[in-house]
Amino acid sequence: MKAVVIHAAKDLRIEEREDQVPGPGQIEVQIEAGGICGSDLHYYNHGGFGTVRLREPMILGHEVAGTIRALGEGVSGLSVGDRVAVSPSRPCGTCDYCQRGQQNHCLNMRFYGSAMPMPHIQGAFRQRLAAEAWQCHKVADGVSINEAALAEPFAVTLHAVARAGSLLGKRVLVTGCGPIGALAIIAARVHGAREIVATDVMHGVLEKAESIGADRVINVASNPDQLAAYATNKGYFDVHFEASGNAQAVRSGLEVLKPRSVLVQLGLGGDVSIPQNLVVAKEIEMRGTFRFHEEFGLAVDLINAGRVDLKPLLTGVFPLEEAVAAFETAGDRNRSMKVQLSF
Repeated sequence: MKAVVIHAAKDLRIEEREDQVPGPGQIEVQIEAGGICGSDLHYYNHGGFGTVRLREPMILGHEVAGTIRALGEGVSGLSVGDRVAVSPSRPCGTCDYCQRGQQNHCLNMRFYGSAMPMPHIQGAFRQRLAAEAWQCHKVADGVSINEAALAEPFAVTLHAVARAGSLLGKRVLVTGCGPIGALAIIAARVHGAREIVATDVMHGVLEKAESIGADRVINVASNPDQLAAYATNKGYFDVHFEASGNAQAVRSGLEVLKPRSVLVQLGLGGDVSIPQNLVVAKEIEMRGTFRFHEEFGLAVDLINAGRVDLKPLLTGVFPLEEAVAAFETAGDRNRSMKVQLSF
């Protein structure tokens, strides 16, 4: 079978790999759609991110969906021909964090397409994948396979919402309107947010943010005063989802958050300086959010039920053979929101 393999920065190859035979409790999925994630782009553009570096060739990809072609021994509840979204999160289930219900912090996590451990965890951008049956969630009739492949990044934002606490009636700020920021808008809306304001520095992504549910969008490059106005009377927003990883976005958010509000950090960046006086004086809680676990099933359920419409986020679909062009397109924020590969 063919797979998308990264060897080093800007060295992406389509290579042959051995088929995987499903073992007991596993299924064979013919992968049909795979979304290019920010971490995939970091491997493609830079050979890694932070201290995580490629040390051997690795199959990329973790946002995938496809059709079951074979069942391993003992699998029930799934059938050949079922379409499924595949969760890339494979915690061990036995470490201390798994036993506490914090599977996203598993000490022995096998997350598809990750260079954190050595040997690397090979990814899911391949034509066929042997997956555990419990990773696979049925896709409803009428839901496209491309929508199903958006379940993984949507689950990331659903976990962020869980970290924020109840959003019912809350005023929400989202900074950074790439795929994760846009999905955070959708997740916040479905969880009862009263008002959502989104910011970015690019007009195109702000137009998309408004079309999917933001009540107001602000280009902070050209109109920074429009956001600063929300700082009156110690702030306006109850919750801030920071999806840009930009230090100025963090600082601006702290200025417009009201006392005893919550900042949830989604975006990854370098070290940033934080105005501690603001955090202390306004009793702001800063919370990280990392991956997801049970939220993947919720993401698929919401997509299946038509409770959310993620289709507007799909910029384009490229055939496997044009993977390099797909990655170049995905890395251009002027042109792209979410780019997928077709296998």
